Amino acid sequence: MKIALIGASGFVGSAIQQEALARGHQLSAIVSRPERVTAAANLTVVAANAYDADSIASAVRGHDVVISAFNPGWDKADIRQLFLQGHAAIVAGVKAAGVARFIEVGGAGSLYVAPGVQLIDTPHFPAEYKEGAEGARQALQQLQGEQQLDWAFVSPPALLAPGARSGHYRLGGDELLMAGDAPAGISVADLAVAILDEAETPQHHRRRFTAASA
Repeated sequence: MKIALIGASGFVGSAIQQEALARGHQLSAIVSRPERVTAAANLTVVAANAYDADSIASAVRGHDVVISAFNPGWDKADIRQLFLQGHAAIVAGVKAAGVARFIEVGGAGSLYVAPGVQLIDTPHFPAEYKEGAEGARQALQQLQGEQQLDWAFVSPPALLAPGARSGHYRLGGDELLMAGDAPAGISVADLAVAILDEAETPQHHRRRFTAASA
């Protein structure tokens, strides 16, 4: 497949890049700073502005699927606004480019922990992640009204960390996955496996899914 990956130099994006290349796909790594991406076979590095729809459209045109692991950076005070600004530009750019399949990586904050209660709204949700999680939640809400793209939104579980690739995971929908009485986790490498599996064999059409360790 020809895959366009936005945010390829980030924590999740770099794991997706590694998994996609290991599977032999032709990958375009779309980043704001190309020097952060190491050259590899089947990899084309493309400089683009995630906040500019025309820039994104030019970068993703001609691909089979666009995967967005865009994140403005957790150090940004206005991360919520930036996340939504980037999300809107990316969606508009993908549509303008005529790429039908779009997979967006968001946060765990919008997963439900009880009927009508999302993780972000619980008392113990970390304050330092709340603005970014709110941006991702609002991006999902906007995407749920999108009818042109064949989209999927990926929420990691509550615990996402570096770790080995097992190649195994379990899927969920809108509810937070648990491991007994504790929130479940997954390595970023196995999250990338779940995302590439979805890209290759789509199971989720205009809906969100989550994945955690098997």
